[in-house]
Amino acid sequence: MKEILGLTYPIIQAGMAGGVTTPELVAAVSNTGALGSLGAGYMTGDALKTSVQRIKQLTNRPFAVNLFVPEYPTYSKAEMEEAERWLEPYRRELGVEVSPIPEADMDHFDRQVCILIEENVPIVSFTFGIPHRKTMERLKQEGIQLIGTATNVEEAVLNERSGMDMVVAQGSEAGGHRGTFLGSERGGMIGTISLVPQIVDQVTIPVIAAGGIMDSRGVRAAMALGASGVQMGTAFVTCKESGAHPRHKEAILGARETETAVTASFSGKPARGIENAFIRRMEGKPHLPYPLQNSLTKPIRSAAAQNGDTRYMSLWSGQSPRLSDNRSAAEVIKSAME
Repeated sequence: MKEILGLTYPIIQAGMAGGVTTPELVAAVSNTGALGSLGAGYMTGDALKTSVQRIKQLTNRPFAVNLFVPEYPTYSKAEMEEAERWLEPYRRELGVEVSPIPEADMDHFDRQVCILIEENVPIVSFTFGIPHRKTMERLKQEGIQLIGTATNVEEAVLNERSGMDMVVAQGSEAGGHRGTFLGSERGGMIGTISLVPQIVDQVTIPVIAAGGIMDSRGVRAAMALGASGVQMGTAFVTCKESGAHPRHKEAILGARETETAVTASFSGKPARGIENAFIRRMEGKPHLPYPLQNSLTKPIRSAAAQNGDTRYMSLWSGQSPRLSDNRSAAEVIKSAME
């Protein structure tokens, strides 16, 4: 087992984008001796800077920021019309108007990286791929520790070759978006218990186990498989410092292990959440690739959240919702280390 980041506790709070990882949550986790992570995937530059500065006011311990490696897919007019057609009933029901997909901001990711360097963020993690070599070199020159995400062995090996200091092995049990960037989506659906030891055997950097880990039993199991630490997401979604919508927290706390599903209907990329009407009705229906579908459904999800309507909200959750609890982040970590 390899030590990770000099942490007191080998626990990383997942960098969940969309408002769950408030500065208060990130700081609370880091203040315990674990690693808090800000999910900055959807953040504007100003919002990112404000959040990072707030975290630094709340903790003097290391924390991480998670970024999405950008993707710029194309689509045809026919594909757009087909995707819009399947979403129209939800817009009509919620009174939402069609919003044009914003133009791709080719500089957004680079601006985020610049802000993290300016703000002396010590650790940066990545989802949805590996950044360009120049970006990796620039961050490493600043002494920033880098964490990648892999859902299969080949992705893990590429993360190591690119210069990542450690890699998260994201098992299929994990909630939220899959980090798969090589091969088929189905090929990235390997369970944590199978995935972790296979990655450990093929890389020399520390491996962080993720997916379905909620308490000390999961932590011990991950360590037995050769992991140097764990990343926990759903366990923190329902905690007191989380910025998740109250109805989202209620949905997880009241869910059973049989009630999650993987869907690409919300964002165009596979993600695991509590199954609801939107997921069921949109199963198998045409959708645009990420992040285009995400832009199309954002007004629907926002209106549903404003109404507290869980039928059309993205209720991201891993496969262990019965192990969730509404307590402080410090209590989540204390329980995980018992």
